[in-house]
Amino acid sequence: MTTTPEKTGTAVETVTLTIDGVEVTVPKDTLVIRAAEQVGVQIPRFCDHPLLAPVGACRQCLVEVPDAGNGRGFPKPQASCTLPVADGMVVSTQATSPAADKAQQGIMEFLLVNHPLDCPVCDKGGECPLQNQAMSNGRGESRFEGVKRTYPKPINLSAQVLLDRERCVLCARCTRFSEQIAGDPFIALVERGALQQVGIYEKEPLQSYFSGNTIQICPVGALTSAEYRFRSRPFDLVSTASVAEHDACGSAIRVDHRRGKVMRRLAGNDPEVNEEWITDKDRFAFTYAQQPDRLTYPQVRDTDGSLRPASWPEAFAVAARGLRAAGATGVLTGGRVTAEDAFAYSTFARVALGTNDIDFRARPLSAEEAEFLASDVVLTGPWAGAPTYADLEAARTVVLAGLEPEDEAGVVFLRLRKASSTGTRVLSIAPFSSRGLRKMNGRVIPTVPGEEAAALEALAEQSEHGIDASSIILLGERLATSPGALSAAAALARRTGARLAWVPRRAGDRGAVEAGCLPTLLPGGRPVADAAARVDAAASWGVDTLPDRPGRDADAIVAALLGGELGGLVIGGVDPDDTADPAATRAAVEAASFVVALEIRETAVTRAADVVFPVAPVSDKAGTFVTWEGRPRPFEAVFTNPASLPDLRILAGIAEELGRPLGFRTVAEARSRMTEMGAWDGGRAPAPAYPSVPAAGVAGDGITVRLATWKQMIDQGSLQDGEEHLRATARMPVARISTALYDAVGPTVRISGDRGAVTLPAVIAHDLPEGVVWVPANSFGNGVLADLASPGSPVTVKGASQ
Repeated sequence: MTTTPEKTGTAVETVTLTIDGVEVTVPKDTLVIRAAEQVGVQIPRFCDHPLLAPVGACRQCLVEVPDAGNGRGFPKPQASCTLPVADGMVVSTQATSPAADKAQQGIMEFLLVNHPLDCPVCDKGGECPLQNQAMSNGRGESRFEGVKRTYPKPINLSAQVLLDRERCVLCARCTRFSEQIAGDPFIALVERGALQQVGIYEKEPLQSYFSGNTIQICPVGALTSAEYRFRSRPFDLVSTASVAEHDACGSAIRVDHRRGKVMRRLAGNDPEVNEEWITDKDRFAFTYAQQPDRLTYPQVRDTDGSLRPASWPEAFAVAARGLRAAGATGVLTGGRVTAEDAFAYSTFARVALGTNDIDFRARPLSAEEAEFLASDVVLTGPWAGAPTYADLEAARTVVLAGLEPEDEAGVVFLRLRKASSTGTRVLSIAPFSSRGLRKMNGRVIPTVPGEEAAALEALAEQSEHGIDASSIILLGERLATSPGALSAAAALARRTGARLAWVPRRAGDRGAVEAGCLPTLLPGGRPVADAAARVDAAASWGVDTLPDRPGRDADAIVAALLGGELGGLVIGGVDPDDTADPAATRAAVEAASFVVALEIRETAVTRAADVVFPVAPVSDKAGTFVTWEGRPRPFEAVFTNPASLPDLRILAGIAEELGRPLGFRTVAEARSRMTEMGAWDGGRAPAPAYPSVPAAGVAGDGITVRLATWKQMIDQGSLQDGEEHLRATARMPVARISTALYDAVGPTVRISGDRGAVTLPAVIAHDLPEGVVWVPANSFGNGVLADLASPGSPVTVKGASQ
C-alpha cells in the first residue's frame, strides 16, 4: 500500500490491484466496478449509480476474484458494485473470465424471465440499458417457456410519475434516490421474494420536487412521465445542451426536440453545479412557450384603440416615435432575461433614453438591497473566492437567511442535504422549520418577519452556533423586505470571516446585477455616482456623457408614472402581481402615456401596451445565465424561430430608430461588447449600515399577526402553464399557525390584510413564533401580494365561521 500527494498537499491512501491482467492503482475504498472503468473495462450493471450508495440489488455486475495466495479471493463471483478494492487483489471480469461471463448471463436470464417483450412500445426502447446489456452480456435465446407475470398498469405514483411494475428489475435506484438524495422516502420496495415490487404509501403520495430524476435513472421503462409517455422514440429526437431558466442554480439540462418542438428535458451531467439532478420544474415546465397565446408578431395600437399586427420595421419606428414624444421613460426588465439581454436593457436606458431609471427587481425591494448588491454581490464569483456548490459541502456551518432552498433553489437544497449527511450544520433564520430544513437535519432559529436583523446580530454574539471562516451565509432576496437584515448579514460576515452569497429566486437576477440593471449601478459594477466610472462606461459605449444622478428604483418608477413625472415605460417580463404593489403597478401601466412591452405571451401588460414585441423564450435564443455563485452559464439556441427575437435585438432596433444605436444586434456581438467593457477596477463604496426598524402594528377584526410568505416551487407561475401533470403535484395551500392560534380560531381561517382576504385550511407549525402566520405566496387567487398584503405586514386572523 502506498500514499501519493494530492494537489492540495494532503496524502491519499492508495492500493494496487490487477484487473484482467492490468495493474492499476486507485484510492483506497474505491469499488471494483470503478477501478475496472479506469482500465477501460465496462462491467454491466443496473443498480449501480456513482451518486447513490451501493446496494448490490441486481447482481448483474458479478466478477471473479480468485485467491492469489494473499487471502484476497472469494470462492464465488462477487458483485463488483459493492466490493472495495484491496491491495494485491486480482479481479477477472467478463472480458477474461468464463465464470464471470456465465454468471452475468445467468443473472440476465433471470431478469428477463418476467420482463415483458414490449420494447417496440416502451418509452425506454432505443436508450435502454437492459436492451443493450441483454445483447452484450446475455444469452442469444431464452429457455423460459412459462407464462410471464403481469400486473395492472400503469400505477400513478404521482400525477406525473407512472409505474409499470412488469418492467421493473428491482434495482432500487428510484427508492435510493428518493431516500438518499431528495429525502422524500414515500416510494419503497414492498413485499418479498417473487412478489417484491416498487410501492407507495397510499396515504402519502409521492410529493417530491425531484421525482422526475427517478424516471431518468431508471434503467428500464418501469417509470415514465405522464407528459412524455408514448410521445416519441429516443432515436427520433435531436438533443441540445442548455441551461435551466427557472431559478438561479444554473442547472445543466439536455433538451430533446423533434420537428421544432421540445418533447422532453433531461438533467445534464455537470459535477460542479447540479451533478446529475434537476428539479421537476426544470424538467417538465417548458410548455409555456407552446401555448396558444404565444406572441408571434409585433403589434401596435391603432387609432381606434385596438392592437393590430405590424411589421418589425413599423413597430420599431412607432416605438421610437412614441418614446420620443413621451419624454422621460422608465425601464423595468424583470428577472427572466439573459445576461446579454440585461446588458442591452442597461445600455438602452443609458445610451438611447439617457436615464438611470432602470430596475430588474419586479418584486418587493429596498434601497438597502441595492446598496448591498453594489458593494457585496456584483463582481463576486468562484474566481474571487466566492462560495460555490463544492464549498457548501465543505462548510462547517451554513446559515440560511430569508431563503428556503427546497422551494427557491432546488439544486442548492440537494447540495446542502448532501453536505448535512457528512457533518455540515444548517441553521435557518425563518418563521418555522420547513419540510426542506428537516430533510437537511437543520435547525431553525424561529424569527418573526422583519426581525431577521436581530437574529443575525444574535448569531455573532452566540459562540455555540460556531460561525467562523469555514462558514457560509446564504441570503435570499426576501431579506430586502426586512429592514437592516442585509446590513446585519454583512456585519456578521466581516466579524466572523464567514463568506456571503446572495441567492435570488430568478435565473436572470444575478446577470442583471452584473449588467447594471439597477438605478445606482452601471455594467461591470461601475457606480453611477462615481464620475470616473461614468467616463469609463461612456467611452466603452462611444457616447460623450451619461446621466450622473442615480435613477429611480422599480417602486419609484411606478410612483413617477402615477404622478406624471415619467411619461414612457419600457417593460419586459414583468408580472404586475409579483411587484410590491400589484394594483399600483397595473395603474401605472395604464397611466403611462406610452408603453413598449416585450413579452413571450399575452399578459395584462401587453393588453395595455402601445407597442408589443414578441420576444424569444430560452429555447429560441442563445444567452448566458449567471448562477447565484457568479458562475456564467452560456447556452446556445435550440431553434431558430423568425416569429420572435431576443430582447437585445428588439432594443437595438428601437435604439437605431431613435438615432442612438446600441452598437450590437446579435447575442455574439453583445457578448463581445460586454467583454470589451469588462469589470470596473476602481473603488466601490461599502454599503451603509441600515438599522432594523420595529414593525408597526395595526388594529383589525380578529387576532393581529405578522405575515410570512414565500413562493413554493410548484405554484401558479406562468412559466408552468401548459403542464397540468406538474401543476397537479403542487402542495396544497395552507396557512401555518401556532398551536395557541389554532386553538383560538380552528381548522379553517380567514386572513385579512390591507389588499383583501383569503380563506385557507390551517396547519399547526409547532415552532412558529406566536403572532405569525405563514401562507404560500402564489398558490391561490392572484397571489398574496395582490389579494392579501405585503410580506412582513400585519394581518388579522379569525376562524372562517367566526
